[in-house]
Amino acid sequence: MTRRKKIYEGKAKILYEGPEPGTLIQYFKDDTTAFDATKKAVLEGKGVINNRISEYVMTRLNSIGVQNHFIKRLNLREQLIREVEIIPLEVVCRNIAAGSLSTRLGLPEGQALPRSIIEFFLKDDKLHDPMVTEEHITAFNWASTQEIDDIMAL
Repeated sequence: MTRRKKIYEGKAKILYEGPEPGTLIQYFKDDTTAFDATKKAVLEGKGVINNRISEYVMTRLNSIGVQNHFIKRLNLREQLIREVEIIPLEVVCRNIAAGSLSTRLGLPEGQALPRSIIEFFLKDDKLHDPMVTEEHITAFNWASTQEIDDIMAL
């Protein structure tokens, strides 16, 4: 077996160089974290389940015209994916009050919102994924105005 070149390792996945230029192999780990990765454990089989969930979600998104990185599942823990540029944002679309929105605004959990609300958070565990605005996003070049518009349209 040939040793693959590791490109990146995160909390839940490892990315390896793919067989063709512009491709990667994504390996799903059994590691699990909570509370900004301060609590860690291994949950046997988690990577296998996450691989199948990811395959399902990405295939369904592709079927409705939402392009993504997924090419195909290779085995129980690995996928062949396209190499993409990561936008370091978490995008939350809220239709009911829950979690931090309820806490910040004093809304009861489960209350229907008058309209959908889209919130952006910078993906950075060390900073506890702070909420950011479109102004922050464009000022720091995390995404372009067009990319923000595309994200919100999706």
